[in-house]
Amino acid sequence: MTYTFLKLAEEVLEEAKKRENIQALSHVEIWEKAEKYGIQNKCSSSGKTPWQSICAQIYVDMKDNAKTIFAKIGTRPVRFALKKYVENGVKITDIEQKIKQPKTIFSERDLHPLLTKFVYSNSHFHCYAKTIYHETSAKHKIGRNHWLHPDLMAVYFPFDSYQTGTLDIIKSFYESKMKLFSFEMKKEITSSTLREYYFQAVSNSSWANEGYLVALKFDQDDDFREEMQRLNNSFGIGFIQLDAMNVEQSSVLIPAKIHEQIDWDFLDRLIEENPDVKNFVDSINGDVLLQKVKNKNEYDEIFDNSKMEKWIKDKGIE
Repeated sequence: MTYTFLKLAEEVLEEAKKRENIQALSHVEIWEKAEKYGIQNKCSSSGKTPWQSICAQIYVDMKDNAKTIFAKIGTRPVRFALKKYVENGVKITDIEQKIKQPKTIFSERDLHPLLTKFVYSNSHFHCYAKTIYHETSAKHKIGRNHWLHPDLMAVYFPFDSYQTGTLDIIKSFYESKMKLFSFEMKKEITSSTLREYYFQAVSNSSWANEGYLVALKFDQDDDFREEMQRLNNSFGIGFIQLDAMNVEQSSVLIPAKIHEQIDWDFLDRLIEENPDVKNFVDSINGDVLLQKVKNKNEYDEIFDNSKMEKWIKDKGIE
């Protein structure tokens, strides 16, 4: 008998209730749990958006099958539960209330350590990051500093990668291998927020050698990814998806366009407006003079694996 997406949804909902006491999931969450439980390959479909197939098949079953086993829970997003549990003394409103009140609500800034660890461990970046606190900026007329500050800035030092002799010849040829990165952080990006968040990143991160929009979650459909690619083709900001399950396996979904020259006027304004940026630049200048990172505490801490696991658990990041 063919193993359908309906059967997969049923098995996932059973497992989610048994393992995690979760009674309702969206179609995207059903697929994510299938991957987590290692049962996603039971379906033979090779489509690019299996979560959409799950959604479509459940809706058709609920519409056409009088004996459907599924129940719809809530809106925006719609979630699905097994009807037998809903009819077995569990009210739909109780499930909705549980969904609407998560145990922990983490902030965008709580994601900074994840990005800091990823960009240090990833061979493309191998950089030191620094959180920029917008609230420390000089106070001006409302709107002057709108979309001015990135959430994090980062620096790549060649002396972390090259031997002394190589550095000397780089100097002889008047080349600098240093790079500056700029990041705009979001917890989640949907189709309705993509363009707003993207142009926020364009505004505050295009000055750097590479600028990125970063998020823990994205809408997982082809139209969304195509729009991301179109925006990148036009404006050059890249996209990074963080992986809370394995931070070092986070993904550069779309690489940023590399700018050989930094917008020094923009950086100068950031230095003037924000003491965190000034301290970051001062730290870079000091480390360049010494040709080594003198004090890593001047940058954001790079968590080891155990501290990262505790951070993610304590903050409720998932």
